[in-house]
Amino acid sequence: MPDRSAFATAIVRPDLPPGGEDQARADLYALLSRLLLAAPDAALLDALASSDPILAEGGDPALERAWDQLTVASGVMDPRLVHDEFSALFVSVGTPPVDPYGSRYLAGYMNDTPLAHLREDLALLGLARMQGRGEFEDHLGALCETMRVLVAGAPGIRRQPLDVQRRFFEAHIGSWCMRALDDIANADGANYYCLVARFAQAFLAIEAESFGVGEETDEQA
Repeated sequence: MPDRSAFATAIVRPDLPPGGEDQARADLYALLSRLLLAAPDAALLDALASSDPILAEGGDPALERAWDQLTVASGVMDPRLVHDEFSALFVSVGTPPVDPYGSRYLAGYMNDTPLAHLREDLALLGLARMQGRGEFEDHLGALCETMRVLVAGAPGIRRQPLDVQRRFFEAHIGSWCMRALDDIANADGANYYCLVARFAQAFLAIEAESFGVGEETDEQA
C-alpha cells in the first residue's frame, strides 16, 4: 500500500510555469481526459486532424504511429457516429461494456477502497472532484485531468514536482490503466475509440517508463 504521508511531505508547489516537455505532457493528458470523458465534437476532430505529427523523444515508434492513426481517423470520422460509439461503449442504464474506473479494476466493485485512498491523496494535494461531474474521481479520464493539473498546475493550483507526479501515477493509474485501455480497444463496436485507447497506451507506457527512470536517478543521487 502506498505511503499516503508522502504526498503531504513531498509537495513543493513550484511557482515557475512548466517547461516545453511538461507542457506537452500536460496537453496530452488533457486530450486523453477530454476523449475519455465525452465524445469529441466536430471542432475537436478537426483540430486533431490538422495536428502536427508527434516526434517522440528517442523516436518512439508506438507513440508516433498511434498518434498518426488517431489524427488520420479524426479527419474522416462523422462526429455523430463517434458520439454513438462513445455512448455504446461507456453509457448504459446498467453496467456499460467498458467501465474505466480504478475501483472496478483493482477491487472488482465501484466505489471501493481504491477510491477512498484516491480521495485521501487528492485531499492532501488540495484537489477534489469538480462540481457537476457525473464521474467519480477514479475514472481514467478524471485521473488524466488530475495528472494534467499535477504537471502544469491550474488557476489557484501550482504544479507539483516530478516525484509527486510519479507517486500519484503509480498509486492510482499505472497498475490498471493498460487493462482498461485493452478492454476499450477490444470492445465490440470500438472503432475510433480503439485508436484512442492505443494512443493512450503508448503515451502512458512512456510516462511509466519515464517515472521509473526518474526514480532510479533519485536513488543514485
